[in-house]
Amino acid sequence: MDQLQSLYKGQEMPLQRDVEAISIPFGKSVTLTEDSVVSVMQAKGGTVSVGFEGRMFLIEGHDLDALGLEALSRATLPEGASDAELEAFIWAQLRTCFDPEIPVNIVDLGLVYGCRIEHLLSGETMVTIRMTLTAPGCGMGEVIAEDARRKIQGAAQVAKVHVEIVFDPPWSREMMTEEAKLELGMF
Repeated sequence: MDQLQSLYKGQEMPLQRDVEAISIPFGKSVTLTEDSVVSVMQAKGGTVSVGFEGRMFLIEGHDLDALGLEALSRATLPEGASDAELEAFIWAQLRTCFDPEIPVNIVDLGLVYGCRIEHLLSGETMVTIRMTLTAPGCGMGEVIAEDARRKIQGAAQVAKVHVEIVFDPPWSREMMTEEAKLELGMF
């Protein structure tokens, strides 16, 4: 993905087909139509942020063929995986989620407070992610939450994903990993 970033950032590309995208900052699914010309803004974590008609959208890696590029395989977890394997999958997926304005994943930013796996009476599995934002007024919360939901649902046994955004405890720079601080020049 970083190679994609360096090759295509700022480049305008016509869509080769209709593609579902997440609108930024609203987090809602929209369809961008074939032949629409988009501009690549950022490519991180298996998703590409594009600009179109003055707005930003997030396109998932498995839909990169809409940009005329090779699509990425959607991360999946085989049926029958243990809860420990499912939790490891969830954390791996969360590490591919980025605030479209910050080049560090949400786990390393210290935004994710916890992950809970519940087995419902219906036999379904529900995942709850408890996370925060860098500031209560951050407009990217719905985009980040929707990206996390979609990626976690790559596990066949996950029927529901709930992302709970909380502000207690409030986020601070001390919650970031050393790697995140280095990436953002905070040393």
